[in-house]
Amino acid sequence: MNVASTIEARRAVKAFDPTHQLSEDEIKQLLSLAMLSPTAFNIQNWRFVLVQDPELRKQVRAVSWDQSQVTDASLLIVLTGDLKAWEKSPERYWRHAPQAVKEYLVNAIHGYYNGKEQVQRDEAMRSCGMAAMTLMLAAKEMGYDSCPMDGFDFDAVAKLLKLPADHTPAMFVAIGKGIKEASPRGGSLPFDEVVIRNTF
Repeated sequence: MNVASTIEARRAVKAFDPTHQLSEDEIKQLLSLAMLSPTAFNIQNWRFVLVQDPELRKQVRAVSWDQSQVTDASLLIVLTGDLKAWEKSPERYWRHAPQAVKEYLVNAIHGYYNGKEQVQRDEAMRSCGMAAMTLMLAAKEMGYDSCPMDGFDFDAVAKLLKLPADHTPAMFVAIGKGIKEASPRGGSLPFDEVVIRNTF
């Protein structure tokens, strides 16, 4: 399946076979591809929480509008942003770069994020969104379906997952073997309403 057809075929599937399991090799392949997703300054500020414990999944479902895909999908990934990734030994993000490049970028990272809480959060959400799309397209190419989700109590999920104070949930991606076709597309907006050339 090429990229264009994968994009066209990907849909948000809500019903999954609860008996199906992904192999560890498949999980590692999916997450390894997601880790190739871009992040500003290469800070890699996404963290992928694999919720695999059945009891924990039930608890997460209870604070996620009782959506069945939380427990029925083969894999539930909570994409979480590390808001302080930028200050955690940032030189490691550029360890293979020439020394002058590394020094320049580490200083730039500090200048861009230091003291800017909203920028840190916005960047985490952007990073997680791009990684989520990578996960969904990779899953489709592997023959699986997926569902992006934000219908949950963010604070309750953070508590259940024991997230550190400097991490925030961004969204879920449920992945597995779909057992029901996605509903027909609701309807796309006209191209010229969405695509603006130069200025509004």
